[in-house]
Amino acid sequence: MDFEKRCPRFEKAVTILGKKWTPLILRSLMDGPRRFSGMCAYCPGLSDRLLSQRLQELEEAGVVERRVYSERPVAVEYTLTSMGQELREVLEAIQHWADRWTAPVEQGK
Repeated sequence: MDFEKRCPRFEKAVTILGKKWTPLILRSLMDGPRRFSGMCAYCPGLSDRLLSQRLQELEEAGVVERRVYSERPVAVEYTLTSMGQELREVLEAIQHWADRWTAPVEQGK
C-alpha cells in the first residue's frame, strides 16, 4: 500500500465513516435490523435529529437501507446493505485496537 500519495477513495470513505456517532450507529446494526428507538437506546446521548441526519447520510452513501412496513402504526427499520456488512472487519479491527490501547470507560460516562 502506497501511503506517500493522497487517495481520494480513502478520503471519501473517511468522510462518510469518520463523523461523530457514525461508527456506533453502524455497530448497532451489525447484528441485524433495528428500529430508530433501538439505535437511540444503543447510543445514549445521540439526539434524534442527529441520528436522523446520520442515517440519511448513510442511506445516501448506500451503506444503510431504510425499510418501511405498512402496518399500524407504520414501522420503520434500518439495516445494513451488503456494502455496510463489509464494514464488519473494519469495526472489529477498531474494537480490537480499543480493547488493547484504550482504558476502560465507566458505564454512564
